[in-house]
Amino acid sequence: MSGFSTEERAAPFSLEYRVFLKNEKGQYISPFHDIPIYADKDVFHMVVEVPRWSNAKMEIATKDPLNPIKQDVKKGKLRYVANLFPYKGYIWNYGAIPQTWEDPGHNDKHTGCCGDNDPIDVCEIGSKVCARGEIIGVKVLGILAMIDEGETDWKVIAINMDDPDAANYNDINDVKRLKPGYLEATVDWFRRYKVPDGKPENEFAFNAEFKDKDFAIDIIKSTHDHWKALVTKKTNGKGISCMNTTVSESPFKCDPDAARAIVDAVCKSSLKKKTNLNLCACDPS
Repeated sequence: MSGFSTEERAAPFSLEYRVFLKNEKGQYISPFHDIPIYADKDVFHMVVEVPRWSNAKMEIATKDPLNPIKQDVKKGKLRYVANLFPYKGYIWNYGAIPQTWEDPGHNDKHTGCCGDNDPIDVCEIGSKVCARGEIIGVKVLGILAMIDEGETDWKVIAINMDDPDAANYNDINDVKRLKPGYLEATVDWFRRYKVPDGKPENEFAFNAEFKDKDFAIDIIKSTHDHWKALVTKKTNGKGISCMNTTVSESPFKCDPDAARAIVDAVCKSSLKKKTNLNLCACDPS
C-alpha cells in the first residue's frame, strides 16, 4: 500500500538485522501499533514478514521499541524453517495484521487455550511474491485454529487486493474450488513444520477445518479489541513494547524525534556489540 516504506539496518540473516517501517513523511513508526488495521472498507492491512518460498523466520519484534522486523533467535541461533517435503520454505506470503493481539491472558472459547502473545498471523495466497516489510491490503477469506504448544495461534487466510484474481475470491470455499489442495497443504505444513526441530506435531481446533470469512473477521475484531486494551495500558502487556507515534489515547505514544532517537540508539547498540564480538575474535589472548 502506498504511504509506507522500509529501512533495513545491518545485513540480512544476521543477529543485528532489522527492518524499520516509515510513514509517508519518512518518520519511523511501529508496524504493530501505528499501521491501521483497516486499509479500506472490508480490507485489512497486512505486514509481510516472510516472502513466499523463503526460509528465514522473520517476525515483528513485539518486545523491541517500535517493533522492527527481525529474524527470530532460539538458543542464540537464527531460526529457519526446514524445507518440509514437498514444500520449499513458507508456502504463502506470511505476516500479521497490525493493531491485533492474541492475549495470553485470554482463554479463547473456541480453542480452550490462551493467545500466543503476538499479532494475528496471515497467510496471503496470491500470485505475487511480496517483499519483507511490504504493507499490503488483503481480503480475508477464512481462518484456521492452530494450537501451538498449548497456545491459540489463529492463521488467517487472505488474498492481496492487488492480485489479478482477487475478485474471484470471496470466501474460503473459493480457495477450495480455485486452488484445490492448497488448504490441505496449509494444514499439513503447519502440522509438521516444527517436527524437523524435534518438536511434536501441532494440533488444531475444529478438527483442522477452516472457518469461513465471517467467522475469521469476528476473530480479527476480537484480537483488535485485545490490542486496544494492550496499547492503552488496560491489560498487562507481559513484556510487549507498546511504543507508538499515532495512538492518541495510548500512554506509550511518543513524538517522531523520540522514535528516531530510539532507532539510532538500537542500531548503535547493535553496531557496538558486533564490534566487541569482532575484537574478541581477534584477541590472541
